[in-house]
Amino acid sequence: MSSTAARAGAVPRSRPRWWAELSLIALVYAAYSAGRLLVAGDTGRAVAHGETILRIERALHAAPEHVLNGVFTHAAWLGIPACFCYATLHYLVTPGVLVWLWRRHSDRYLFMRTWLMVSTLIGLVGFTLLPTAPPRLLPAATGFHDTLAQYASFGWWGGDASAPQGLGGLTNQYAAMPSLHVGWALWCGFALWRYARTPWVRAVGAAYPVVIALVVLGTANHYLLDALAGAAVMGLGALLAQRR
Repeated sequence: MSSTAARAGAVPRSRPRWWAELSLIALVYAAYSAGRLLVAGDTGRAVAHGETILRIERALHAAPEHVLNGVFTHAAWLGIPACFCYATLHYLVTPGVLVWLWRRHSDRYLFMRTWLMVSTLIGLVGFTLLPTAPPRLLPAATGFHDTLAQYASFGWWGGDASAPQGLGGLTNQYAAMPSLHVGWALWCGFALWRYARTPWVRAVGAAYPVVIALVVLGTANHYLLDALAGAAVMGLGALLAQRR
């Protein structure tokens, strides 16, 4: 049989069924959300962990949160868009990139999906073992401002991070370590940079995790060490996904 005939008779690799993938992703996200809520009550320990992280950063002279938070809080033209980014992109861009991979890059979809899921579950372990208050929930003496609460009148969120007003009880505000906002953004950025064919889309992929890192620090939702931990979690997730 010729190589041409062999190629013609080959069965192309089909993408996973959408309903099975959607069910699996929903199951992992439900476990992620439930796990965050299970450890939501240990406020004292979470605040102590947050203060410890801040002390470590200051000792290393690597604590940009105060400067960024001051800029985002006092410059509404930066603070308001940053709040919208924090409250929306995490939940829109990530599933959007997953769908794009499923439709356009089915040969890479399974690895990328597994990488994202494994990393998310590792992050859940971090939330459970190390509940951490974000900078905005530390005592006032630390000098942080709750940027989302300040600009809540411009959006749907209240004083409970990105949760809609009145639904703060459905989220755990003490799950700052590691930052999966940064972790998921790195995953999205890699996917766009690696697999997109259009130069400007690849540029967006390269910029996206940087923008999200600035947003989470400037709105006082994460520490620099949270962001670095989010990147480390994604790195470990990628290594484990390759071994499946």
